Amino acid sequence: MQYNLRPLKREEYSMLEEFLYDAIFVPSGEAPPPPSVLLEPSLQNYYQDFGRAHDYCLVAEQEGMLLGAVWARVLSSPLKGYGYVDEHTPELAISVQKEFRGKGIGTALLIKLLDLLQSKGYSQVSLSVQKGNPAVDLYKRVGFTILEEKGDDYLMLYAFAR
Repeated sequence: MQYNLRPLKREEYSMLEEFLYDAIFVPSGEAPPPPSVLLEPSLQNYYQDFGRAHDYCLVAEQEGMLLGAVWARVLSSPLKGYGYVDEHTPELAISVQKEFRGKGIGTALLIKLLDLLQSKGYSQVSLSVQKGNPAVDLYKRVGFTILEEKGDDYLMLYAFAR
């Protein structure tokens, strides 16, 4: 499958909200949450006012269509993200459209963003993922480790080699 990886364009920033909704893990047999769930301040952290310093996003594009996105932000507001470690560690979110999952797009996006974050001088990146989400295997495969169990979620960390 042919696709290009590139930075998200400013005019596409609003698509992060849609990508975040698609990233919500829904266990088999359960109904997805209503889209209004994205209005919760803890989720708005991941897309609102994107484009500030320490915001990075890459997308997979095929013939003008965005297949997936991976983004990271340093969340320093009083309301922390689910994957908060400290005020210097970016939190990562990733989403691949359902029909394109399992084709290596998520892995390619993730590795490319990790390379970008390392080139920007970060020492680590974190994320939160539900324990039942198949993406846990992807994160482990690329080198994330479980830092903490938080109920149904893992707080995972990727530390860059020095």
